[in-house]
Amino acid sequence: MPAWTLEEAKSYLQNWIEAEVSVSTGQSYKIGSRTLTRASLTDIRERISFWRAEVGRLESGRKPGARVMRIIPR
Repeated sequence: MPAWTLEEAKSYLQNWIEAEVSVSTGQSYKIGSRTLTRASLTDIRERISFWRAEVGRLESGRKPGARVMRIIPR
């Protein structure tokens, strides 16, 4: 059984895409005397790639992990 459903994976993907949009409008911002810095754009893009792959895997019905094949040379 997968760790998440297709709907959950799509939700995570959408959240990371929204995070990328937020970071692209400003890496840091100030509220009163506090300065806040958002996550690294590189990290966000890695997570987007991961969740896109997971959505694709779940939509196609593939199981997680490496595919193992046995070859017998002749």
